[in-house]
Formats: sequence, C-alpha cells, structure tokens
Amino acid sequence: MKRILPVMLLFALLASACAPGATPTAAPATAAPAATSVPTTAPTATAAPATLTVFAAASLTGSFGDIGKAFEAAHPGVTVKFSFAGSQALRTQIEQGAPADVFASADHKNMDPLVTENLVASGADQDFATNLLQVILPPNNPANIQTLQDLARPGIKLIFEDSSVPAGNYTRQILTNMSKDPAYGTDFSTKVLANVVSNETDVKEVVAKVDQGEGDAGIVYVTDASAQSDLKTISIPASYNVIARYPVAALEKAPNPDLAKAFVAYVLSADGQAIMKKWGFSPAQ
Repeated sequence: MKRILPVMLLFALLASACAPGATPTAAPATAAPAATSVPTTAPTATAAPATLTVFAAASLTGSFGDIGKAFEAAHPGVTVKFSFAGSQALRTQIEQGAPADVFASADHKNMDPLVTENLVASGADQDFATNLLQVILPPNNPANIQTLQDLARPGIKLIFEDSSVPAGNYTRQILTNMSKDPAYGTDFSTKVLANVVSNETDVKEVVAKVDQGEGDAGIVYVTDASAQSDLKTISIPASYNVIARYPVAALEKAPNPDLAKAFVAYVLSADGQAIMKKWGFSPAQ
C-alpha cells in the first residue's frame, strides 16, 4: 500500500499536466473608431484661381473669344482676360510695362521688336493663322461703287485703318501693287488715299463706321467683313492682295508663364485651329 500511493500520486500529477488548457476569456469589446469614408475615385484636383491676360489684335475678337472659353473649360479655375486693340497699340502697352501673359499680333512688324527688346523670348513667337483683305461697302452702297477702280473716283469717302495699324499697312501695300498695273495707273494709290476721310486705330472701327454709312467704302480683313453679314464686299485679286500673317507668343515677363505657354499651345492645337477656321482664318503658311 505504501508503494501504491506514491505511484498513484505520480499518475495524478502527470494527468493534470497533460489536461487541455483553459480557453481564455475574450476581452470586453470596445467601440471601433468610426470608419472614414474613402471615395472610390480620387477627387479632381482644382487649380488655384488664376487670371491669364491675353493681348490680341482686334481682328481676333471673335475667334479668340471662343478659344478663351474652350481654354477655361479645359483649365478649371482659370479666367482668360482679353485686351483687343490694334496690334501697334498693344505692342506699345507691352513696351511700357503693361502686365500681360500672351501677345497675338496681326503682323510681325509689331511682334519682332518685342523679340529684339527681349520682351518675347527669341524664337518663341509662332505663326498661327493667315488672313486676306477685301473692300467693304455700306448695305445700301449709296456711292454705287462697283469696281476697285471706283475707289479712285473723286468725291468718294473712304475709311481706312491708319498706316501704323497692320490692316492699314497692308491696305497701302495693296494700293502700291495695284499702281504697278497699267490697268489702274501709276497714280492709282495717290488718288485713292486722297479720298480717305478718316484713319482708324483698328479694323473694327472701320467696319463699324462703314456699316453705319459714315464712309462709302473701306478695306478690312476678309474675316471681319464676313462677320458683318449686312455689308457688301468687293474681292481683291490675289495678284494685288497681301497675306496677313498672325504670330502669337508667351511674353518673357508673363505673370503666369506656364499658363501662357499652355494657351499658345492650345491656339496651335487641332482644336484651336478648328476654331480659327470656323471664323474664316486660313492656316499659317
């Protein structure tokens, strides 16, 4: 008996050691933090509001107005502010320090000096459109002008752009070309210019005054003539006409240089060129 007891005690201890452990009691549940709502798609980044200032030739009023709206739609937060005037006036403002991001001129005569003056980076200007000119007449044509020769008739009242305005400069080149043709005579330009009663600072003013009957005729861009549908027109043959080339550039001191370059790129893009075509401009040559 004395031997049996220790053996039994040993077996009891071994059995206790081999028994399965107790299941731990779960810790009291604590409220989980409220889940943060995560959008399934990343939100569209909204750019900080910015104003892009574009100086553009008056003849670009309609086309650039449309381009500005399209550019704003593609760049949320950006507002495009235009200043339309004669290219010569805009060039002077830029030279005098007017804050602007982009300059679009109706000729190189007013763009090239800005390159020389380092106000436009060398090689940064690019042609984006071309245009031609034609004669416009009031809707009722009171002077009964039927041909280009009639512009030299004594007593005719003509309204042109000033010679400092691109369209006015082109007009005088056209008259010089016509004076080289015996059909018009060497004094044709002199006779026509003698009939000028007003020299305007931009092409839009010529259109408005002729349309209102303040003059018997004027010479403007084809695009401006077609935009004023009630005007009568006389085409100028290609042999005399002048191709107006329009350059555009981001300015060296642009307050928004990246946006300025983006705007120029849009003007040159297929979408921008489609808008220019809609307004009657031809591609750059």
